[in-house]
Amino acid sequence: MSDIDNQKQQIVASVPQKGFFGHPKGLFTLFFTEFWERFSYYGMRAILVYYMYYEVSKGGLGFDESTALAIVSIYGSLVYMSGIIGGWLADRIFGTSKAVFYGGILIMLGHLVLSFPGNISLFFVSMILIVLGTGLLKPNVSSVVGDIYSPTDHRRDAGFSIFYMGINMGAFIAPLIVGTVGMNVGFHMGFGLAAVGMLLGLAVFMLTKKKNLGLAGTIVANPLSQAEKKKVFTTMGIAAVLLAILVAIAIPTGLLTFKTFIALVGVLGIVIPTSYFIVMYRSPKTTAVEKSRIIAYIPLFIASVMFWAIQEQGATILANYADKRTQLEFAGIHISPAWFQSLNPLFIILLAPVFAWLWVKLGNRQPSIPQKFSFGLLFAGLSFLVILLPAYIGGHSALVNPLWLVLSYLIVVLGELCLSPVGLSATTKLAPVAFSAQTMSLWFLSNAAAQAINAQIVRFYTPDTEMLYFGVIGGTAIVLSVILFMLAPKIEGFMKGVR
Repeated sequence: MSDIDNQKQQIVASVPQKGFFGHPKGLFTLFFTEFWERFSYYGMRAILVYYMYYEVSKGGLGFDESTALAIVSIYGSLVYMSGIIGGWLADRIFGTSKAVFYGGILIMLGHLVLSFPGNISLFFVSMILIVLGTGLLKPNVSSVVGDIYSPTDHRRDAGFSIFYMGINMGAFIAPLIVGTVGMNVGFHMGFGLAAVGMLLGLAVFMLTKKKNLGLAGTIVANPLSQAEKKKVFTTMGIAAVLLAILVAIAIPTGLLTFKTFIALVGVLGIVIPTSYFIVMYRSPKTTAVEKSRIIAYIPLFIASVMFWAIQEQGATILANYADKRTQLEFAGIHISPAWFQSLNPLFIILLAPVFAWLWVKLGNRQPSIPQKFSFGLLFAGLSFLVILLPAYIGGHSALVNPLWLVLSYLIVVLGELCLSPVGLSATTKLAPVAFSAQTMSLWFLSNAAAQAINAQIVRFYTPDTEMLYFGVIGGTAIVLSVILFMLAPKIEGFMKGVR
């Protein structure tokens, strides 16, 4: 038995294996830590774009709408990119448990900064804190879930399903609570509630981790030697100083502006995953069969980027649409525009069991991985075509029945359930052995790339261009879905037996 296998057994043995719905006690700790972290994140995100473009007299920052929409997209892209750094720090320096704790602290501080009336500089400080904190916490809390089960434990998949439910429950209630307070009482009060949510998550984690998690998350998987640490810290310090100098020069001279920064992140969103693919494919550690599977993974990755480019606009373009184009007095109640952000997690909670049952029911007759991805793209495209119909029917000046937005969110969730969980599974199956963890990081980079692209295109959205905007993006997704469906047999051939 290898040292790694011995280590995994020691970790599992240290965790009480019963105590949370028949699962290890540690799942309680991780479920509620992630529940409150997602509450804080999605609560903040539900009101973020409104805070940015509302006038100062209404408690906002007064950005123009296009800039606000682009910054929210860039923020989302950087959150997913930062997960690479968080994973590396956990694997090489301080372990996943400390990464979760440090990440939670940074997220809470970021929300606290937002909760005090301030200027644009403080706003960007808060965004940096939240980006770094989420990059530390988000990937590593999921890794700890894997640590508390042995590789052969039949409860493992069910445990991740329960954990995933915690994510969506937090995401569901956050816009209803934080959104209501933020829009009706004040943005800063809403951000303060998000900070309280993260504080509760940290409290759960710190008060129960010793008893419930044992050694899980405490062992550094691939620690740096003392010589390596010195070299890495020196390099990081020099890089930080050089970056600070470059920024200090670039901002006053006008070289670094919102537009150039948005463009830079857009380039990184494409260059980073492309570099990953090249390095993995050319590595001598990658076998011929694994190289073939990398080729098969490329069109799936591109499809994922296209899908998330539409899905993530639920927090930007559709959030703006809810605020400016939607009739918010409906059935005798006033609807907060932030409430629409709860629709995605609500539909996932309701429909995920249905899709899980459907795939099991179909068995060997279920669509292949590329075909499921093509269905995901098809639904994403249809969700945008649906939302252009109100403007086609009644023009772009009339307020729209909110049920059109509800329908759009529902359709894109159908696509998400065809693509997102399938993509996670496909990534683990197609990943080269030597790059298994990095390939999972690559999967999340598809979302980063999508939001980096969104930052470039959201500026083309206006009430006058609404039909063209939704039509072009939705139509492109549908065309890509048809192409992917037609290429599915060829892609399956490159997958070398993976289905």
